[in-house]
Amino acid sequence: MTSYIPHLTLPSFIFEKSAVSVLLPVALGTAVGYSTRPKETQKTYLALRQPPLRPPPWVFGPVWTLLYGAMGYAAFRAWSTAMDSFDAKKVLLAKQGATLYTIQLGLNLIWMPLFFSLKRPIAATVDIVALTGVTGYLAYIWGQVDEVAAWTLVPYLGWLSFATYLSAGCGYLNNWDFESKERSTAGKPKDTNKFVDEKRE
Repeated sequence: MTSYIPHLTLPSFIFEKSAVSVLLPVALGTAVGYSTRPKETQKTYLALRQPPLRPPPWVFGPVWTLLYGAMGYAAFRAWSTAMDSFDAKKVLLAKQGATLYTIQLGLNLIWMPLFFSLKRPIAATVDIVALTGVTGYLAYIWGQVDEVAAWTLVPYLGWLSFATYLSAGCGYLNNWDFESKERSTAGKPKDTNKFVDEKRE
């Protein structure tokens, strides 16, 4: 059972306004994406051996934008449903969920810097495993407040599971060492349409 921790929870006004609740994670996710320099991120992605089913780099931006918006709507929905119900149990669950939501958002936002900027695949994989667990528990908590809020998180959970597979698979295939992989490909002709583990035609 989690607790409501005000100092680890976003301000309540964020959950009270649908536009703010939806746009905040989208804005934060976009800011983190640009702060990690998209060209460098793509360079790292293309330099690494990838597990099967890895999507092309352009897929991630649109998918994450939709998922950030969905998680923001789920937060608004759970909070507003609880506060309008005057049910003490639902209010408490919504507040506990708000703490979990804030924690998962933080875990979400640090994954990209860990994986791409710092090139720490082990730390990034531990982070995303924790993120998936926290989000799953969040869906359970908010499901007791509003089923729609919980179901809105299901696509996010599905993508996190897939991203966990990609993170762990990529780390394993590259011996959990991204630095040496980039050094080994330095100086080679650029080919943004191929992965280093694919044969050139």
